[in-house]
Amino acid sequence: MDICTLCPRECSVERDGDRLGFCGESQKITLSRASLHMWEEPPISGTRGSGTIFFCGCNLRCVFCQNKIISRGEGTRYELSEDELCRLIFKLEELGAHNINLVTPSHFADKVALCLERVKPRLTIPVIYNSSGYEKVSTLKMLDGLVDVYLPDFKYFSAELSASYSAAPDYSEVASAAISEMFRQTGKIKFDADSLVKSGVIVRHLILPACRKDSIAVLDRLSELLPIEDIRLSLMSQYTPDFALGCEFKNLHRKLTSFEYNSVLTHAIELGFEGYFQSLSSSSQEYTPDFDAECELLKGIKEM
Repeated sequence: MDICTLCPRECSVERDGDRLGFCGESQKITLSRASLHMWEEPPISGTRGSGTIFFCGCNLRCVFCQNKIISRGEGTRYELSEDELCRLIFKLEELGAHNINLVTPSHFADKVALCLERVKPRLTIPVIYNSSGYEKVSTLKMLDGLVDVYLPDFKYFSAELSASYSAAPDYSEVASAAISEMFRQTGKIKFDADSLVKSGVIVRHLILPACRKDSIAVLDRLSELLPIEDIRLSLMSQYTPDFALGCEFKNLHRKLTSFEYNSVLTHAIELGFEGYFQSLSSSSQEYTPDFDAECELLKGIKEM
């Protein structure tokens, strides 16, 4: 890759040395944490945990991001080679992970695809691509046949909101095309005998304070895009203002209300969505991993 055009921002920089794109990362695969994670949706975490691999940097960088430490390139960082990333995937499988969960991998998608081509023939658990939904269709096509489950966000319908909160006025249009491509690749959602997801698309939507009408518009758009009986919706109430207190948008300085969440939930049910719905008690920092701490698993991979 001479210049980077992996994501919709098409920064067209070399991402070599100090020449970084919007994501804030070079071409080197950089991770913050890898672990068996118990706080994903039930068919992902199961009883033993999801094998999560948290990539550093982000091509969206929302002002309210609960993973802001790693999306801004801070916290503990580990540079891995492609060989080391492959070893990490097999190590998580060995530890009992129900799946391999690639978190915010978009800006490393070319290298992720190369690694998955190597590990997929021997891997016995599904691969999950966990992203913001801000993806180029051409980049997603690199992953066709390599990803079993797509776990995208569908954050905004309004161009004004997506421009203000994520500097991406084209978010809704881009995410609509991306999620359609994800569904084309995986088809109807499927589960195993233990109700763990095997393949398909689970779309996440985080309801933001004072944005319930936009959330309803997102659900309407999603119901137009895909057959809703063939996907699952994860409607999230876990918005935490702690990560947005320094931003200019005062509505983001408070938690979601019961009225806001329930009105969106009611609309989702009326549309016929099935899926996973959180309680308001989920809006807490305690569900966010400690990205400042050293990761023993990644240290071990580096020392092998």
